[in-house]
Amino acid sequence: MTTRGAVLQDLIQRGLGHAARVIGGSCDAYRPNGAHEPLSRANRYLRLTAAFAPPSGGFARPGGYGEVTWQGIFDAGATRVGDYLVDESAASGRAVWFIAAQQPLLPVLCVRADRRVTFARPAAATMVGSNAYGGLTTASAQDLMRAWPVSVTAAAGHGGERVGLPGDGSGATWHVLLPAFGGVTLRNGDLMTDDLGRAGVVGSAELSDLGWRLVVRQAAT
Repeated sequence: MTTRGAVLQDLIQRGLGHAARVIGGSCDAYRPNGAHEPLSRANRYLRLTAAFAPPSGGFARPGGYGEVTWQGIFDAGATRVGDYLVDESAASGRAVWFIAAQQPLLPVLCVRADRRVTFARPAAATMVGSNAYGGLTTASAQDLMRAWPVSVTAAAGHGGERVGLPGDGSGATWHVLLPAFGGVTLRNGDLMTDDLGRAGVVGSAELSDLGWRLVVRQAAT
């Protein structure tokens, strides 16, 4: 970024910070420092004032069903992609977002994280023909990421058989968004469990500049 661009970026951030102090609320910022428990108290590094608006229409309309991306209105001088913002005083209860993009001269793109999930990788088979039951089980799986706030939405038009025992009924398919974390690579076949007790298997894992975008199929345990 040129010197002029850097000055303009600084002015924009300061302006958003002033706007947030008028219309926003107090949030705690967390920066993950490991693959587990990103919202642990030790990861909290900043308190700032922030407001969030739907990406189209600003404050002219409320957010709708399935709308997970929001514009973050706050001074982003100290934050970075992958950080979490937590508003403990939100009218609808605790609200959590993660920062998906902080592109120069553009609004900060945030994702509302409404669920908390854990990812694990099933243990590989040891010997052909002499292994224990090979269905979905987390007992012998290796934890990859534990207690991560993520966005989980139903995938329209998806369904199919559950991943588990024969005869299972049709299960759900979810789109899952979460930040990327260095050193952890998610892949097809990884297991996901959430704070509602649901289990799923990753069917598609795409890593982009905005983080992970997964397709997860509900599984029988």
